[in-house]
Amino acid sequence: MAIKSKNEAQTIDIPFNYDPRGYQLPSLRALDNGIKRAVVVWPRRSGKEKTFLNYTAKKMLDRVGSYYYFFPTYKQGRKILWEGMDYTGFKFLSHFPKPILAGKPKDDEMKLEYRNGSIFRVIGTDDIDSIVGTNPVGCVFSEYALQDPAAWDYIRPILAENGGWAIFDFTPRGENYGWDIYQLALNDPDNWFCELLTVDDTKHIDKDVLDRERKEIMLKYGNDSLFQQEYYCSFKAANPGAYYAAQINRAEKEKRITGVPYDSTVPVDTWWDLGIDDSMTIWFSQSCGREIHFIDYYEASGEGLVHCAGVLKDKAREGAWVFGTHTAPHDIEVRELSTGVSRKETAKKYGINFNVAQRLSVEDGIDAARNIFSRCWFDSKKCHKGINALKSYHKEYDEKNKVFLNKAKHDWSSHGADSFRTFAVSFRDIKYHSEEEMQFQFKSRKY
Repeated sequence: MAIKSKNEAQTIDIPFNYDPRGYQLPSLRALDNGIKRAVVVWPRRSGKEKTFLNYTAKKMLDRVGSYYYFFPTYKQGRKILWEGMDYTGFKFLSHFPKPILAGKPKDDEMKLEYRNGSIFRVIGTDDIDSIVGTNPVGCVFSEYALQDPAAWDYIRPILAENGGWAIFDFTPRGENYGWDIYQLALNDPDNWFCELLTVDDTKHIDKDVLDRERKEIMLKYGNDSLFQQEYYCSFKAANPGAYYAAQINRAEKEKRITGVPYDSTVPVDTWWDLGIDDSMTIWFSQSCGREIHFIDYYEASGEGLVHCAGVLKDKAREGAWVFGTHTAPHDIEVRELSTGVSRKETAKKYGINFNVAQRLSVEDGIDAARNIFSRCWFDSKKCHKGINALKSYHKEYDEKNKVFLNKAKHDWSSHGADSFRTFAVSFRDIKYHSEEEMQFQFKSRKY
């Protein structure tokens, strides 16, 4: 596409200063031919950002509207794209030529505008509230396997209504939300473009460089799982930074992630993580002999205890559930400065009588979760979001030194993992209930 600059004397080709590699063309052609959804799983350093940033730059001329480029975090979006450059030193933002811009890009908002009125923004899905009330017509979800899936849940109906498009590009991080959307695209070729390439397909890295990379990874981690994941796009390779990768894999092999029905003879215990202006998550379990059956999972963002009390009431009424104990992390006893009342006391007013989880370090809680995992069964449908949180929960990665740090990365997966950790450190204190106790609790609590 060629346009004339402001003074009408210069012609500019869009995409600007971009010549796609051969393996990048099929996805671009599919999108140009009317496909509105694309999943692109390419190996590390294969040019995902340059490819789809340039596609976005072109589409902004085709249709006036808002275009969003999502990253797992706001900080990552700034580092990788807004301030990033390719190996030649060419800045990514320079793919938006100055003559077609309406003024300078706004650095504080990571936002730029075309003269035709189209707007481009870089957004982190760690701040979902930043997109509420918006109406984008084109979106790229970069490193989707690491993103909060709630962003796509919010954007999807908007694009369905306005005929917009979405691209999901990533390198696998196990069989989490990235795997889910890859399978969705793979099984719907009429509406989705779907492609998985390995470094053997792209050939963008020399073999001797790959050999050195593999040896270094083997030396550092004792296996080549990270190499298989990064360069061969393996969903099956164990994510070396994931805390519960081995436990999830074993549960899948032993078919403990399956249909798990509610047992009306056993009370339902709940395990919570309570966020403030953040996600609130609840696991629902039943103790059946030595097995712990997780029959449901719930999460909400921006909701309070009144809302969650309503969730329990609905489940008690619609599913005829009888609840046993409710357990929350120790910070539920902290008194709020504005009221002097703890959330534990507030919850009691709504009929939720919380036990308080034992206070352990995050590391000890993770060990407790790993130790009890072999006794756990999960309903594959009702606990799907929670299972994906456990799959994705991972160590923080030090990009500079190329090592995983000995601390958890706080992102969307933390909340489901934290409520599971509440269960793990507290389960030993749970007592089994007689039928008489269950009936009494059911009648007396004010859900």
